[in-house]
Amino acid sequence: MADPTPVIDDLCAESDELDSLVAELSPEQWKLATPASGWTVAHQIAHLAWTDHAALLAVTDQDAFSREVEKALAAPGDFVDNGAEEGAGKPPARLLAYWRAGREDLADALRTAPEGARFPWYGPPMSTASMATARLMETWAHGLDVADALGVTRTPTDRLSHIARLGVRTRDYSFGVHGLTPPFEEFRVELAAPSGELWVYGPENATDRVTGPALDFCLLVTQRAHRVDLAVRAEGPDADRWLDIAQAFAGPPGTGRPPKGAGA
Repeated sequence: MADPTPVIDDLCAESDELDSLVAELSPEQWKLATPASGWTVAHQIAHLAWTDHAALLAVTDQDAFSREVEKALAAPGDFVDNGAEEGAGKPPARLLAYWRAGREDLADALRTAPEGARFPWYGPPMSTASMATARLMETWAHGLDVADALGVTRTPTDRLSHIARLGVRTRDYSFGVHGLTPPFEEFRVELAAPSGELWVYGPENATDRVTGPALDFCLLVTQRAHRVDLAVRAEGPDADRWLDIAQAFAGPPGTGRPPKGAGA
């Protein structure tokens, strides 16, 4: 069984990098609009804090987490926005302290989780490594939204390897949430890492293939950019369909982002 420590370490590093972006923001900057409709910088951090809290319950108190799932089922279209709205209403210093404490508690809980443990979630149950990966994916993606609002360009790192792997592993899920039957055959995925390495997944002789920069693939599967604006390429009809619907996050199909220049 893979040691979850590296991905937990990378989750903490990703969170710290985002923290450095928001730690000294003015009250006005916390109110800046982000690419997510209706969400400010404060909403983005509040959402991360809210989800970290839910993940902590899933790891440490599954009865309490079950009650959170019941709340979600009672308001399936609103519970995410409601959680972000509640947190965004806090003074920035309190919100920041809440996020910091929650993510530290979650990291500690993941590090001490029993070997082989699996935790409930809003999608399929997760292992320790999978939970940490999902949190890293969300932290990176929402961090991009914050950076966009602040006019900051973040330098990609090889921490993206976890998100890329998650994006590949959620291929069948992406088809399923769109009511489509997943392809039977595996795809070959070849991605150029920020460090210059080549990350490969799937059999070398696969008929359907996906290639491109790892950054662009991660932007695609987190739906932070439209496919037409990315250098990710597909060979084969099934791979081509996947790139239109890929998502690495649990829940219903996301709406994604419009192409650059749309509506201009």
